[in-house]
Amino acid sequence: MQEVKASMAGSVWKIVLNIGDSVEEGQDIVILESMKMEIPIAAEAAGTVKELKVAEGDFVNEGDIIAIVE
Repeated sequence: MQEVKASMAGSVWKIVLNIGDSVEEGQDIVILESMKMEIPIAAEAAGTVKELKVAEGDFVNEGDIIAIVE
């Protein structure tokens, strides 16, 4: 199990993958917006998106869990 975490504080601008989608290592799962910059958050290992802990528009802090990949 892999916990995908926010690398910095920001708003969830776009969710790229949905629950049940396959994900490759390095593939973006969500895109955060912080200080008018888009920051992609990618999976560190291949697997399947089992859970999304955020919705578009949510604010996250650095280290918050965004998704679970198995």
